[in-house]
Amino acid sequence: MNKFKMKNVQHYLKVKTALWLAVLFLSLGCKEKSVKVSSSNVSDIEALNTAIKDAKPGDVIVMSNGVWKDVQIKFRGKGTKDNPITIKAETAGKVSIEGESYLKFGGEYLVAEGLHFQNGHAPSSSVVDFRINEDEVAFHCSLTNSVIEDFNQLHRDETDLWVQFWGRHNTLSNCYIAGKTNRGPTVRVNLEGIESTNNYHQIVNNHFGPRPRKGGASAETIQIGNSFTSMAPSYTMVANNLFEECNGEVEIISSKTNFNEFRNNVFYNSEGSLVTRHGNYCIIDGNYFINDSENTNVGGIRIVNSGHWVTNNYFFNIKGESFRSALAVMNGIPKSPQNRYNQVTDVVVAYNTYVDCVSPWQFGVGTNISQKDVLPKSEIRSARAIRTTVANNVIYNEVGDASPVFEHDKADGVLFKSNVIDNQGVDFNNFDGGIEAASLELKKISDNIMIPTGIPNAVEPYVGFDFNTITKDLFGNSREDHNTIGAVVNADVANPNILDKSKYGANWYSNVVEVKEPETHTVTAIDALQQQIDAANTGDVITLNSGVYELNASLKINKAITIESPESQRAEIVFTGSEGTPVFELNPKGLLTLKNIVLKGDSKNYAFATLKENMSNHFGLNVSNCDISNFAYALKVYREAFAENITFDKTNFFNCENGLELSEETLDKGDYNTEYLTITNSTFNAIKQNVVDYYRGGYDESTIGGNLLIANCTFTKSGGHEKNRILLNHRGIVNVNIKDNTFKNNPGKFVAVLWGAKNNEHSNNTLSNSGEIKVQENLEMTLMY
Repeated sequence: MNKFKMKNVQHYLKVKTALWLAVLFLSLGCKEKSVKVSSSNVSDIEALNTAIKDAKPGDVIVMSNGVWKDVQIKFRGKGTKDNPITIKAETAGKVSIEGESYLKFGGEYLVAEGLHFQNGHAPSSSVVDFRINEDEVAFHCSLTNSVIEDFNQLHRDETDLWVQFWGRHNTLSNCYIAGKTNRGPTVRVNLEGIESTNNYHQIVNNHFGPRPRKGGASAETIQIGNSFTSMAPSYTMVANNLFEECNGEVEIISSKTNFNEFRNNVFYNSEGSLVTRHGNYCIIDGNYFINDSENTNVGGIRIVNSGHWVTNNYFFNIKGESFRSALAVMNGIPKSPQNRYNQVTDVVVAYNTYVDCVSPWQFGVGTNISQKDVLPKSEIRSARAIRTTVANNVIYNEVGDASPVFEHDKADGVLFKSNVIDNQGVDFNNFDGGIEAASLELKKISDNIMIPTGIPNAVEPYVGFDFNTITKDLFGNSREDHNTIGAVVNADVANPNILDKSKYGANWYSNVVEVKEPETHTVTAIDALQQQIDAANTGDVITLNSGVYELNASLKINKAITIESPESQRAEIVFTGSEGTPVFELNPKGLLTLKNIVLKGDSKNYAFATLKENMSNHFGLNVSNCDISNFAYALKVYREAFAENITFDKTNFFNCENGLELSEETLDKGDYNTEYLTITNSTFNAIKQNVVDYYRGGYDESTIGGNLLIANCTFTKSGGHEKNRILLNHRGIVNVNIKDNTFKNNPGKFVAVLWGAKNNEHSNNTLSNSGEIKVQENLEMTLMY
């Protein structure tokens, strides 16, 4: 064969081989794309388990509409990126998962969608868990377009998580999650195990609805990592979520690992802050912090640790202070233990806008040097922030603020550059020219977005190291062509409608409830009262005609209800129920308002009491213009019960063994029984002990909780059986105000012992033969950690 023919043959063979390989790859590709997809409908847990066992990539398992009770779903399988295995509701939102139920993922590329968890609780540590066990962990799995609401454990102290992340590349998206009352974050990202570090989880486009105040710690909405994995890299993304009234505790989000990002979230009327509690190098960019009320507990961003960048964020009407200020930069503990507070270093706070925020920049937050006599050295936070830059920010105050920068400890390690404030002419510390005064105007974008305009041309943005990486503003506009200070480069923008709830959460669910006018029902016989309570709708009013009503069994309150009688001719309830039973039994979600009623006991029973156990949700009590006499307890609140508000106004207590007792949270974990106890214009006469006993134990400096107001009241001949000889007991409660009261002939050593280092105060009280009011500056308490 000549040389020419040999080359032709070689060329032919090469072309043929290439064509054969191309056909082979094409057929394989077509084979991959043409995976046979099957869909199966299941109507019970046995059929669901079988379908899961048999599922192949691309399969869709459809759960029939209806109530699925006591189902523990272990979703095992291996889908692919293009062909995941999916469990979905027949109709999104019509599959109600109730009772003792959970969902666990184990495998790859698994999706669950359209589910509604309600009327139950998890029999394990999680409602939704991205692992089945240590050997079956989830990767690239997703829960989407689903709802978890009020899925609480029966006991407040029992910890669980509603969504628990493990593994890598898992997603929680487009879900509505609200109503958690028991201990434990709503969502937690775990990093124990190398398979769960560098995880790149996504928590996106969700609506985190109201989380009620818990009355203690461990009630975050999102917690990423923990103290002991705080040096691990996480790379979790939290973006485009709405946090509405997430009030569980002082930390809405607690970031405890490295390299997490928080972008474009909206924090609306949420009592707490986004906190870099442990870990380093977080990005907090383009978020909104909105308070449209006078609530002083709504916060912003709190900084701990190193290397964080806080950029392009907008703060409106943030009235929180210290731990809940718009920007709270903490003091750390020198050589801090792993679970405490590291020093703030190498942080950048740049291009943010603050409108009508109280002392928006607070440094040295949490310093406790003054408490060194009662705290171990390992708890003293004396390490101030260093190598921290605050630059190119704008502050606008409708009312001038004498301390826009509030130094709890010196901010001498902070560099201020090219910041501008309109402080309405009120003088302030400008930190060597790093904060300049200017006259600005507000441009209204929406009710909660007001953009300061009129930045002086002479103010050039400071260009620090890596500032060139801040390329966009709050609205996504480029900073390259026309950069300026503040979160926004151009106020000529359309309303972004950040509070349009339809942009977040499940597309089939809304938490907007139509307000109904309450109906009034009249009851003339005591036997009909419980029936009417049961039949009434939440918010209704029950009127008792004047007269005397003899009652021998407790009235169960499990909804918001008002019971009242005519003010001029008050109805009288004489209670002869068994020893230790109450007139009004306050159940979960029982919110009782009682007006113009006389209550009389037999000295062995109670006027008001919670359940002794299984208080899976909050209660509430509002009493006005009532007489309460001859009870063993006027109010008995058992451990693990919690009310956001308990109020007594114009109410007379007399001849009772015990008054208001809220003191069973003795585990000293920072918990207490009500957020607000308010007693006004009332009298206490011949109450032998526990006249007012309101307790919070455990040293937890970040719990800004427990609020007691006693005003315009009279106390006589009370407290004689009190062993500690203190009339008003409120040990550990952070906010106490005792004012304008009269104390006469009360046989104790002290009327009250106030905690001077906290917000305990007294004024204009008249004391006669009743001991004294003592102020103890530093109160020794059991350490929680």
